[in-house]
Amino acid sequence: MTAQPRPDEGALFDVPRAKAAAGRKTPPKRRPAAELPVARIVVDTPLPHLDRPFDYRVPDTLDAAAVPGCRVRVRFNGQLLDGFLLERAEESDFQGQLAYLHQVVSSEPVLTPEIHGLARAVADRYAGTLNDVLRLAVPPRHARVEKETGAEPGPDEPGPHAPDPGPWSDYPAGPAFLTALGGGGAPRAVWSALPGADWCDAVAVAVTAAVAAGRGAVVVVPDGRDVTAVDAALAERLGPGRHVALTAELGPAERYRRWLSVLRGGVRAVVGTRAAMFAPVRDLGLVVLWDDGDDVHCDPHAPYPHARTVLSLRAHRAGAAALIGGFTRTTDSAQLVESGWAHPLTADRELVRRRAPRVRAAGDDAELARDEAARSARLPSLALRVAREAAQEGPVLIQVPRRGYLNALACARCRAPARCPGCQGPLALRSAHAMPYCRWCGRIAGEWRCADCEHGRMRATVVGARRTAEELGRAFPSVPVRTSGREEILTEVGDRPALVVATPGAEPAAAGGYAAAVLLDGWALLGRADLRAAEEALRRWCNASALVRPATEGGQVVVLADASLPVVQALIRWDPAGFAERELAERRELGFPPAVTMASVTGEPARVRELVDGLALPEGAELLGPVPVADPKGTGQVERALLRVPRNATRHLTSALQAAAAARSARKDDHQAQIRMDPLQVL
Repeated sequence: MTAQPRPDEGALFDVPRAKAAAGRKTPPKRRPAAELPVARIVVDTPLPHLDRPFDYRVPDTLDAAAVPGCRVRVRFNGQLLDGFLLERAEESDFQGQLAYLHQVVSSEPVLTPEIHGLARAVADRYAGTLNDVLRLAVPPRHARVEKETGAEPGPDEPGPHAPDPGPWSDYPAGPAFLTALGGGGAPRAVWSALPGADWCDAVAVAVTAAVAAGRGAVVVVPDGRDVTAVDAALAERLGPGRHVALTAELGPAERYRRWLSVLRGGVRAVVGTRAAMFAPVRDLGLVVLWDDGDDVHCDPHAPYPHARTVLSLRAHRAGAAALIGGFTRTTDSAQLVESGWAHPLTADRELVRRRAPRVRAAGDDAELARDEAARSARLPSLALRVAREAAQEGPVLIQVPRRGYLNALACARCRAPARCPGCQGPLALRSAHAMPYCRWCGRIAGEWRCADCEHGRMRATVVGARRTAEELGRAFPSVPVRTSGREEILTEVGDRPALVVATPGAEPAAAGGYAAAVLLDGWALLGRADLRAAEEALRRWCNASALVRPATEGGQVVVLADASLPVVQALIRWDPAGFAERELAERRELGFPPAVTMASVTGEPARVRELVDGLALPEGAELLGPVPVADPKGTGQVERALLRVPRNATRHLTSALQAAAAARSARKDDHQAQIRMDPLQVL
């Protein structure tokens, strides 16, 4: 039997509903904007086959707020997604009914036409999508910061005067470069900087020349310490309030505040790390990249753009000058010079010899085996003698390629690598009193015995910076030893005698320069299975040697490597440009980058082969592989295929890769293979 409701039960529940229905107003019918009612939106979606603008109708209620470059929200495929409004138009090519723009998140035009065009060019160059590049170019929004009046441009003030050449007087073509820059020209140079600390002032002079001509400048350097140094030089040359520094250490709010001051025209000059290459500087007249061989200039996020390529594209598109400099010259920079895109900017050889320290090579393992007195400090007699003499005059730099304590161990009897009994990972030591542990699983191997000979003692095969500092402390008992590495990076040391043990890139500057430098374990840098091993070793050695006093003031450098190697001879002669030209010629003969363009496709074997088989490769393209490679995530089998084409076919290759990725995305294939143009690791 069905229960019947009481007579008053329906009324009890219907009255509130009726009241709610009576109070609900019918939403007004939306009308399109009277002028330019169509908005072209780039929607934030990672799918490659949707990498294009979509048209939406602008309601009259959002007409004033929907300005080109602003952030918006739109309904896309049943979801509300973020996006950027690229432009307004009178009509659309779409034949169906356009959806209305849902919301204008902010009327701040954060995506300028120049940055949008640059982002599109970078995406096409690296076979990526526009959205991937925009995530790198435009920082996240902070509403409170946007409303601050302090971010608005200040009152107009007279700009700086054209500077004197200053440090550029040491380079025959330096004054001419500044003259062209100050006259509104677009000179492009690959700069081989002289050893010493005045490179920051040289950059500041070039930026001042651009700003004095009413143009903007972007300076990109590897790390925060370099940003601080260039920031101080710019403040001295430009005066306060005329430039900003952009680094990750600022925090999201302060970084966005400074970025907005650049966007709104409050400042014309920017210095920062990798992300600053997209800074929206108005009337760009100069881009500067320092130490372009440093790996940190390559962004680890898709589509993995390199600052050198991005800034080169930006200078070309904006008609701006370009200055790519460092103490060494990379093969990529040598390629720019050889192609005629840029000109070399170097000093005379006589001046280079006066400014560079005296460099000598010492034997490595063989000399150590014969030199009993040097074993305690892991230094051959020449290096030990130079360090002891220099330590009486000032600080001595000891460069160690590896951080940590004892990073690799082996059996003391048969020299077999010491491995974890559980996972077969390499064993290491954290300190002199610690037990051996596995670097993979973390297991303590206190009762380890060699699997080959059953011996129970170990020896070190790879010595880190902390163990080196410990050994040097015993060899130099009266000299203080300081370390600079990942745990604690020193910014500067005084001019008093000391031993400074540092890993590459963490070498602090010394007041008045180091009296000497010892570059340890050259085999560790040169023995890497890397196409750029010799080039990278020379870069690290030159960066450390540039901190040493000139030879005329007694500065000395000892490198522990075979003196017969071309890279060691390039350091001894201080001729990185000649080494880069030789290296480029050898790579052209062998078909290696940058003489050719390469792309890598990495992922599950079936996905890699499917994508490669579907490529419409340009004429002259070569397919190398696929072959198995190590999986960094340890999730399964991974293969990699390399694609090699002539440099003039680069755009054809990237277009083919983009089309293949879009086709897979359209089929809703979630297992995408990773595509990288110009991969750093090809061996």
